[in-house]
Formats: sequence, C-alpha cells, structure tokens
Amino acid sequence: MSTLTQPPRTPADETPAQTFRPPRYRRPFGIGRDTVVQYAVLAFLAVLVLAPIVPTLYQSIRNRPLYEAGGAFTLSGYTDLFTKAGFGEVALNTLLFASLTTLLSLAIAIPMAIVVVRTRLPGGRLISLAMQWPFFISSLILGFGWIIMYGPAGFVSVKVQQLLGSVPWNLYSIPGMALTEAVALAPIAYVFCANALRQSDASLESAAQVCGAGPFRILAQVIVPLLRPPIVYSAILVFSVSIETLSVPLLYGQPVDIDVFSTFLYHNGLQSVDPDYTMLGAASTVILVVTLSLVAVQAKLLKDAARFVSVRGKVTRPRRLDLGWLKWVSIAFIWLYVVVGALIPIAGLVMRSFTLVFTPLQSPFRTVTTKNYELVLDSDNYVQSLYNSLIVAGVGSVAVSALAVFAVMVARRSTFRWGRAVEYLALIPQSLPGIIIGIGFFWAFALAPFGMGSVLQGTVYAVIIAFGMRALPSAFGSVAPAIMQIGGELDNAARVSGADWLMTFFRVLRALITPAFAGALVLTFVIMLKEYSPAVFLSSADNNILGTTMLSLWTQGRAGSVAALATLQIGITAVFVALAGLLMKGKHHA
Repeated sequence: MSTLTQPPRTPADETPAQTFRPPRYRRPFGIGRDTVVQYAVLAFLAVLVLAPIVPTLYQSIRNRPLYEAGGAFTLSGYTDLFTKAGFGEVALNTLLFASLTTLLSLAIAIPMAIVVVRTRLPGGRLISLAMQWPFFISSLILGFGWIIMYGPAGFVSVKVQQLLGSVPWNLYSIPGMALTEAVALAPIAYVFCANALRQSDASLESAAQVCGAGPFRILAQVIVPLLRPPIVYSAILVFSVSIETLSVPLLYGQPVDIDVFSTFLYHNGLQSVDPDYTMLGAASTVILVVTLSLVAVQAKLLKDAARFVSVRGKVTRPRRLDLGWLKWVSIAFIWLYVVVGALIPIAGLVMRSFTLVFTPLQSPFRTVTTKNYELVLDSDNYVQSLYNSLIVAGVGSVAVSALAVFAVMVARRSTFRWGRAVEYLALIPQSLPGIIIGIGFFWAFALAPFGMGSVLQGTVYAVIIAFGMRALPSAFGSVAPAIMQIGGELDNAARVSGADWLMTFFRVLRALITPAFAGALVLTFVIMLKEYSPAVFLSSADNNILGTTMLSLWTQGRAGSVAALATLQIGITAVFVALAGLLMKGKHHA
C-alpha cells in the first residue's frame, strides 16, 4: 500500500483571513487622530462657553468699556449697582416674578403629567400632544397674543368689560407676567415629569392597591413622592429661565415701570444714551452667580436621587388608575390651559394679521385685509429678517447637532481623560441667561485678537454662535440617551478588527445614531428659530432676525405688522415640525 504525501504549504495557499492586516493610522508626533479630535472638541467647547463669561467678569471690574484702551481696576460697578441704580427693587421684582412663574408652571404641569400618564383618560394621546404645543411657540409671540386678546384693550378684555362692567385681571402686573410665562414654560416641567412617570416601575402602585389603597391615596403617597427628582430639576430650570427671560417682562412691565433683571440690562445697556458698562458688567456677573448657584443647588438636592429609583431589571406594566367622574374635570382643566393659554392668543394673533382693526366693538370681517402682509413682504428689511432667521436656524441647527454628537461621543463613548469636562461644558450654557450671552459675546468680539471680532460683530454669524450656544444643551440631551442605548460590544468588535475610535464612529455608530441626530436637528431648529434675546445685543440694523424686528415694530405701535411676522414664524415652525415628523416616522428604532 502506497502512502500519500501532501506537498508543503506555500504563502500563496494562505487564506484571506490568515493574511488579514488591521488598518494602520498615521500618528504624527506619536499622537493618534482620535486624541486630536477629542482635544479639539474640548478646546472648542471651552472657548465657546468661556467667551461670553470671561469678558463679562473682566468688564465688571474695569472702569472703561473693553473696546477702549487703558482702564484700571475698580469695584465701583458693584457699589453703584447696589446703591444708586435701584437694583434692590429690581431684584425683588425678579424674585417675585420667577417664584410665581415656577409655582404656576408646576401647578399646571405636575397634575397634568400624573393624570395623562397614570390614569385612564379619554383622548390621552391627543391631550399629551396638546400639552406640548406651547413649547413650539416663542414666549415673545405668546406675549403678543396675550396682549391682543387679554390686554387692557384686548378683544376678550373689551368683551368681558361689556358683560361684567370691569375686567377681573390685570395683565400689566407681576402676576400677569408670571401667568403668561407659566403657560409658555409649563410644557418643560410636563415633559420631565411625564417621562419620569413613563419610565418608573408600577410595582409600588400595585402593592399599594393590594393593601387596599384607593387611587387618590396612591397618587398622594406613592406617585407624587417618586416625582421629586424631575420636580426639583424642572423647578430650578423654570426658575432660571424666568430670571433671564426678556419678552414678557419687556412687553408687560415697560408700560407700568416694572423692571426685572433682564429689562434692567436691556434699558441700561441697549437703550441708554451713555451706558455704564462697568455697572452693566457687575449686574451681569450677579445674574451669572445666581443662575450658576441654582445649578449647584440642583445638584445638591438631587445627589440622593438613588432613593427614588423604581426601575429595576424586572419592570411591571403600569396599570392606569380610574379617577371616576374627576377624569372629566381633569380633561376640562387641561383643555382650558391649552385653549385659553395658547390657542385663543394665537388665533387672535392670526386674526389681527388679517384685519385693520381687531375689536369686538366692530366685526373683524368688515376690515379683513392682506395689507399687513403686503407691508411686511414689500419691505426689504423685514424680508431680510425672515431670511436671516431661517439661515440662523438652518445652519445653526446642523452645526449644533453635529457638535452635540461629537461631544456625546467624547463624553460618553470614549476613554478620554477629560470626557466629564466635555459634558459639563456642553451643559453649562443651560444655566446662562440669553441676554448675558448676548452681552458677553458683544464684549468678547471687542477683545478678539487680529480683528476677528470686528468681522463677526453685527453679522448673522455672531447670532448663529450665540444661538447655537443656547441650543447646545438641548441637542446634547437629545443625542445622549440614544448613544447610551447602543451596546458597547459594537465598539469592541470594531476595535478588535483594528478600527480606532474615529473609524468606529464613522463605520459602525454613525448610521445607528442618525435618528437621534435628526431629532436633535428638529429640536435645535425650533429653539433657534424662536430665540431672540442674545440678538438684541449682537444683531445690527442690516442683520436683524424676526424676534428683534417684531420687538422694534411693537414699540412703534405697528401691531398688524407684528402679527403678520409672528404668523409667518408660527407657520414655518408648524410646517417644519410636521415634515420632520413625516420623514422620521418609522425610523425611531433604526
């Protein structure tokens, strides 16, 4: 019997798997490209966040404007602020306004979130969507609508006065300001509380039911206590936003000489013939300290949030409670908020845009006209402001969403030693008032080297930077959960194959987070389209946006033109959100 022998193996016989070579990446000076990108993200965020803060602090202790040479150290800005400027009354008004706004927002949002998510409510899905409608409307536009309908000469006010002989409310007061602002901010608190209720385990409620507890006792002793973290978070957020908001205090407070922090800065900075920049810097610093302190208090209060964790490995399906006849009271209360708070003011604003005179003393259909739109569309300045707003929102939303994706990747999906710092820098703008950001960037451009500031100042690019900084925390918060839900084994598989951090993102994770990127894009577009306060100090006569243009027209008494521009902005927002919803339908689980 012959023995078969195999010939020796040669390199040509090797299989492709045996000759696999992992990709090699150039490392100039021994530094990988992933490290370069991570440090670049950190540096960019640091410059973006510190750019408005550092000049503000510097201006508060300098006796000359930053754009002037010379100057010396001084604390006169702080002494003048607390002794000569009547700042004490401003601080008290601000405290009352922000506190009342926060209480009203929570009083609206918390019961509605509990009723919609945890009880049997007919039309609950529609009600849930309706509760979030005011979020898409700028508080500036909502303020215009409230004045047109509920102001001293408003349509509803005149009708009520005819019927009752007097109007039982006063819009031009701190309670009137707080109520309008609460309607605009309640959706924020509602979303936080509703999301927490949807994610919580219902086993505690089931245990209470087994012990014989009724629905109201379960609500009071089980559900409400578990809402402490979102209540604290949303309360501090609403309080911070109330401190920095400009539109409602300016529209309601200016006619009756009620000043808060934001209008104090507006009057003493932009409208003053000879502004005291040192005192303005001191006032801005005080507001910065207050808002950052609120964030620290928030972190302190929520450090023991683990005590409220109810989502474990095994989660029971929630069983909705039956409120009986009270569910109809709940529905009536919710629709009262939606209709009276948002729909009637917006409907009045739209009607005003199509009429010459809008009053119940005369049928509005007798003065129907398109003249307001003709005046707006025939003016190059007004058309340019509309175009600028679309450019700011369009370009800014893409840039901010992309930056948010990289920031989340560095903070949550890398071994970068400064990853936590990247996350903090991305979230800090959430505590910075918009008007302070506008003032800070105004001074930052004055200090910028090589004439860079003069190139940006008064241009649409400056507005994009400021608005983008304001929208960054929202974009980061929109993208982070989606990235954290992607299993780490995908990264590990790519690394085993030789891919570095950057290649892993572009080849593996990029397609998976596209829906999250699209969601952040929609959110930031809406936020940047309705934003206005930083532009008060950054835009010029040739580069106004819709918000600043509407404010200017309102001060001139041109309510019809304001209503036309506001209606156009609402229409653009509605169309964009609707189209985005259609494009993203069915892609949320990609």
